[in-house]
This record gives sequence, structure tokens and C-alpha cells, in this order.
Amino acid sequence: MFRNAYVLLLLTTLFWAGNAVAGKLAVGHVSPMTLTTLRWGLATLVMLAIGLPRLRQDWPVVRRNLLLLTALGAAGFSVFNALQYSALLFTTAINISIEQAAMPMLVFVANFLVYRAGVAPGQVIGFTLSLFGVVLTATHGDPTRLAALDLNRGDALMLLAIVIYAGYTVALRAKPAIHWQSLMIVLCGSAFVVSLPLLLWEGLSGDIILPDARGWTIAVYTALFPSVLSQAFYIRGVELIGANRAGLFINMVPIFGTLLSILILGEAFQLYHAAAMVMVLGGIWLAEHSGRKHAAAQKG
Repeated sequence: MFRNAYVLLLLTTLFWAGNAVAGKLAVGHVSPMTLTTLRWGLATLVMLAIGLPRLRQDWPVVRRNLLLLTALGAAGFSVFNALQYSALLFTTAINISIEQAAMPMLVFVANFLVYRAGVAPGQVIGFTLSLFGVVLTATHGDPTRLAALDLNRGDALMLLAIVIYAGYTVALRAKPAIHWQSLMIVLCGSAFVVSLPLLLWEGLSGDIILPDARGWTIAVYTALFPSVLSQAFYIRGVELIGANRAGLFINMVPIFGTLLSILILGEAFQLYHAAAMVMVLGGIWLAEHSGRKHAAAQKG
């Protein structure tokens, strides 16, 4: 069970990191809100093709929980992405990377406040180690650069985004017992509907760029991998090992993002990249090992 969760969560973060690279490749080929709408619209169509019979079976349960499921899809899928894209208009990628690394700790805090879930000391140590690895990556091997960073509108938007996604991660615990296909249809559909006003705003502001061939390729990629597969894998990972332990894997996103940037965008690999990967992977292992022992002790 644990190995399955690890594989699913690693693939999830790999696809999410690929989404960041795809976003860079999309510049000038499709505008951000147009890409967001296409992403969730295509993802909804894919999930309907796969899981419509399941949705019909689960509809009585879905209907009773429609408000909760709509809120999850809007917050975790559409609003988070919109805030992240907007944040990049005002702040640096360094800031965004560092701020995203705070998400697992927010999950820990939210789980404690809402569910009184305990946190083992090893989990805190593991989180701290992996967080330092992310900081090392984001600051290009020079953590003293943190002193030069300041909080602007973009930083505030990103902080709001990670608070929302941490809340989404914790709230997944309250989702009804329905098939994952039914869940994904409702979540993707909610994200698509919520993205429509954002698309309208982009059009009225004159910033819309309709997709060309590369734009459509990126839209299809984001619909299949960072949307359908990664979200389904993340939901299953949370089910298998819990939100606290699953949330820690989010720190792999900037690490995978670095590797993909080297392979796809041609950026140079530095020694601090290797050191950061060791810290992040080591931190995840320590926190996960401690979390598993803590969970076993509570059951005993």
C-alpha cells in the first residue's frame, strides 16, 4: 500500500512540475486564462468519456454532496491555478518556489486545528530538511538571497493560493465515498465553470491569445497529465497515507521542475541541485517513516 502511494505521489509531482514547464512554453502561444479554461474543459470531456456510467451510479450521493464537491473543484483546481498565474505577473519564480514549499506545513497545521491530528517529531524534522532543500534550489545555491526578497502583491496572491490548496488537501478527507471517476468529473467540471468568468475577464482586458498548434499541444498535455492523472493520483495518495504525509511530497515539485528545465529548456545542472535533491528526498523519507511509525503507534 505504501509503495503504491509513493509511486502515485511522485508521478503527481512530476506531472505538476511538467505543468510549470508547459506554462513557460505556452507564453505567446496561448494566454493563461484561456489555457486554464481549455485545460479543465478538455479534462472534463476526458473524464466524462471514461466515467459517465460511474457518475450515473453515484449521482444520488453526488447530488447530496454537490456543494462540497463544487467547492473542492473550484478551490483546488481552478482558483489555485488562477492565483498562481496571477502571482507570476508581480513576483519572481524564486519567491513562488519558496512559498509553495510552505504548503506541507500548512497541511500539518490545518489537520491539527480541524481534526486534532498529531504530528510526530520526525515529521517536523523531515519537513524542515526538505524545505531547506527547496530553498537551496530556489535560491540557486545561495540561501542568503532570501534576505533580498520582499513581499509584494504577487507574494500575497501566492500565499493565498497555497493556503487554499492546503485547505483543499485537508478537505479531501470529507469527500463522500464515491468512485474516483465520479469525483474527478465533478471536480474538473466545477473548475471549468469557475474558469469561465476568468476567461471573460481576460477577453475584456484585451490580453487573450487563442491557441496555435503549440498552444493546443500544451492544452492537451495539461488536460491529461497535470489535470486528470495527477489529480486522480493525488486523491488516491491522500486516501492511502493521509493528507499530512501526502502533502510533504509537494516539495518534489521544484526538484522535478529543475530536472525538466534542464532536459527541456536547456538549463545547466549545478552541484546545489544535487545537494537539494538529497535533502528533499531525505526529508520526505524521514517524515514518511516517522509518520508511518506514529500512525502504527496510535492504532496500537
